Order: sequence, then C-alpha cells, then structure tokens
Amino acid sequence: MTDTDLEGCAFLAAQARVKSYLAYWFQLGKRLCIWGGEHTVLPQPILQGDRYSQAFEACWAYVISGQAGDCFLEDTTETITQLLSDCWEITPCARCQMPVPLPCHGLPPVHCPCASLPNWPNFELPLPRSPINPRTHLLSLKKRLSL
Repeated sequence: MTDTDLEGCAFLAAQARVKSYLAYWFQLGKRLCIWGGEHTVLPQPILQGDRYSQAFEACWAYVISGQAGDCFLEDTTETITQLLSDCWEITPCARCQMPVPLPCHGLPPVHCPCASLPNWPNFELPLPRSPINPRTHLLSLKKRLSL
C-alpha cells in the first residue's frame, strides 16, 4: 500500500467519523450552520431503516462538496473542514457520551454542544445512534450467544 493509499484511507475514515458526529447531533435537533452561520439546516429524518436518509445524505454531499462554505455544528466553532483534517479526533463527551471534537494538540473546546440542550443528558431516552443493519446485528448477537 502506498502513502497516497494510506492518506486516502485516513481521509475516508475522517469523513465517516464526521458524518456520524453530525448524524448524532442532528438527532438531538442541533442544526448545521452553513455559509459561516448565515443559514442553518437540519435534515429530517436522519435515519431511514438501516441507513442514513436521503435528506441526510444530500446534506452531507452538500457539505463535503464545498458548496456550503464554512460550516459548523450549532453551538460549536470548529468547521467541518477542520474536523476532516488529521488535527482533530472525535471522542465521546465525558458528560453525555455524545461525540465531540477534540484537537490532537492544544486545549479542548470550552463546552460540549449538549450544554445548550435542556434536560440533557437523559439516559432514560434512547440515545442517538448510527444506522444498524438488522442482519449484521442479529448475526453478531447469534455469534455472542453461541460462545
């Protein structure tokens, strides 16, 4: 595998992490600020069966195409372009377990986007999630039960 192949794989992995990060927060009603905050969007629904919805996929395609300009999740300052670089990691928030961006070097953001959500975290409600392929999920359960 060449260095170019590895860079491509790392970029695709970063895209998958950022895409999932947006999907989780969209499920809690956080909007995506586009054109430097001039407009906001919140695709609905986010999930459709075992995949992301067409509305969410269209929003994601718009974001990564560059047509959305500088964009960021509501109540954050890190742009999607920054999060796609290798200078950021997406990890669970210590308070609410939602994905939050952390710089590889330097200080973390002042607060999690959950700080502006009333009554959050609420672990009595289902948490946001990624799409689940029921066949794969059931096979994994079957495998765990047979051990």
